[in-house]
Amino acid sequence: MENKAAYNIYELFASGLSYPDEAVRAKIELVHNLLNQNYPDASETIAEFSEFLKKTSLCKWEEIYTRTFDVQAITTLDVGYVLFGDDYKRGELLVNLSKEHTKAGNDCETELADHLPNLLRLLNKVTDKDFKDDLIYLIIKPALKKIIAEFDSRNIEKKNKVYEKHHRTLIQFENNYATVYQDLLQALLLMLNKDFTDNQKAVVDDSKFTTKFANEMEIPD
Repeated sequence: MENKAAYNIYELFASGLSYPDEAVRAKIELVHNLLNQNYPDASETIAEFSEFLKKTSLCKWEEIYTRTFDVQAITTLDVGYVLFGDDYKRGELLVNLSKEHTKAGNDCETELADHLPNLLRLLNKVTDKDFKDDLIYLIIKPALKKIIAEFDSRNIEKKNKVYEKHHRTLIQFENNYATVYQDLLQALLLMLNKDFTDNQKAVVDDSKFTTKFANEMEIPD
């Protein structure tokens, strides 16, 4: 049986990964409270992020978000790029995801179709359970694991060398805030692992674009 309440919290969680404003701050606090009721491990993981928001100005928070996801950043929330880089496969994924967003009436606003918050909102709107399973097991979870891995200090150091060489800049944060979004993303993965266990297999159907992409990429363990 599908857990419809779970899809609702994922839609709320999507707001927490959006560009910072005071409304987002309030929604993250709500997410933290809901996690405390139903996902204790995820709640514990997100606790530090919640405390960070209580003592951080909007201006500083915006700066940290930008340096985490946007400008010479640690990682990106565009899962197609995470999975395929600049390969043509990402373009195909964007086209197919755009069709699914349109079919479900999910407005991507200014972000691309493979932006993680847009995919989390899509979970609450798609009616095709097989596609929903594919979206989780073949796209969201593999990409999320790779995004979290980018916060490893060794990976940050590798990117710093590239940024320093080409842009003469470094990934710099105050007060050890470099990995604060890692906690939020790790909490999301814990939620997904609880609600959608890996022993549930996505339906293999060669006519589906999700099956094609799954066959072309390495799914992390």
